[in-house]
Amino acid sequence: MERRDFMNVGLLAAIGTAITTLEALASTPSGDPLKPFYLPPAAPLQPGPGGLDIRTWVRSTQTNNQFSCVEAAVAPKYMGPPPHIHKELDEICYVLEGTASVLVGDKVYEVEAGGFHLRPRGVVHTFWNATDQPLRFMDLYFNQNFEDYLEELFHKIYADMAKQKLTPMDAGIGKRMADLDKRFGITMFPEQRQAIMDKYGLR
Repeated sequence: MERRDFMNVGLLAAIGTAITTLEALASTPSGDPLKPFYLPPAAPLQPGPGGLDIRTWVRSTQTNNQFSCVEAAVAPKYMGPPPHIHKELDEICYVLEGTASVLVGDKVYEVEAGGFHLRPRGVVHTFWNATDQPLRFMDLYFNQNFEDYLEELFHKIYADMAKQKLTPMDAGIGKRMADLDKRFGITMFPEQRQAIMDKYGLR
């Protein structure tokens, strides 16, 4: 096969894949069509006093439960969640500002502004900001309403911890977090977190 013919075949295959994907996004198995929506610009999210914050842009209910989108802001030299694994969730990260350090398996990726990164289900991963500059990124979540997990964690559990001056070691807080992880099929490995923090000088 000549190179030109090979490229044409590849292009047609890519177009076919894109059409199939768009058809899948256009409706749910029940045939309900997607409804258009518009999201106006907003001021960039700030990490806040906790060093890490999230803001939901697109909810799963707006896309027939096919994907959602959340903005995250991470303070300089700040660690993200403990290494963890998802049973069902696939994540795509797009960095808006700064550089995200993303651990997937045993490999660390440095994802600069404008770069994408896929974190598939079934692989241990986490992220952090190893730089002296703020980090902001968009996460797209597929196959699960993960924005609900994050909102419950950040806006309810963490908010209660700050209000009542509690830590994750509190029995009540620990149970709420464990129940939330179980409900969304997440397994955490908190024992792996401190080594990353020590290596990169994180807080």
